Amino acid sequence: MDRLGIEFICALGMPPVEFVALAAELGVGSIGLAPSPITANPYGFPTWDLRSDPGLKDRTRAALAEHGVTISVGEGFLIMPGLEIAEAEATLDLMAELGAPRVNCVAVDPERSRGLEQFARFAEMAAARGQDAMLEFMPMLSPATIGEALAFVTDSGAPNGKLLVDAMHFFRSGGQIADLAAIDPGRIGHIQICDVPMPARTADYGEEARHDRLCPGEGDLPLADFLKALPSDVNVGLEVPMVSRAKAGTGLRELLVPGVAAARRLLAAG
Repeated sequence: MDRLGIEFICALGMPPVEFVALAAELGVGSIGLAPSPITANPYGFPTWDLRSDPGLKDRTRAALAEHGVTISVGEGFLIMPGLEIAEAEATLDLMAELGAPRVNCVAVDPERSRGLEQFARFAEMAAARGQDAMLEFMPMLSPATIGEALAFVTDSGAPNGKLLVDAMHFFRSGGQIADLAAIDPGRIGHIQICDVPMPARTADYGEEARHDRLCPGEGDLPLADFLKALPSDVNVGLEVPMVSRAKAGTGLRELLVPGVAAARRLLAAG
């Protein structure tokens, strides 16, 4: 099983057809994809939105088939105050049409009971499309830790509810390798790897997470142990957006080549 993928924020706004082709050029068989970009756009790519451009959706689907690339995870779903997750039906349809077997959401609603209800509904909608529903935790939100996230997914009652475990969020929230052994492997739906310094060197967690991570091996995270403690049959996405290096003149392909190579070494060693 070749379980390495490239997450969509690594592409820094590159349109999806070109992103699919780049992944194939790098020898990577899957990508994460959101309906539109969420990062800065240092390369000046044209704006795009799969939700409002049926032609782009069709070209993306054709590119996936042409290059033999699949979508490992559909992104861009939020549980937040004033927003009903049921409004994401069309985006779930889009991800299902593009072949995403799992979809990921982030909860930013401080009211836990409402968050649970919304996640349960999200999971129900995903199940109707044959997808797993994942929750991503991070220290700037709630759930903030892997223990809180597991309790959240369990309490939601969603049989297809799973966790997305991002290495940066896991370690920065105080996670320890031993914590991973206590989790049912079936609850892990997707893994994301990158590197970061420990402790953080910037106070803006969101900016660092979205725009300036490091390639595996460039920071302080024990990524080899992290991967060994997680299920070996779960997709691993490389999530290394590097806006500062892009602004300094490094091309996107050149940014991603070292990260892909480092990720492959980690997976081979595990």
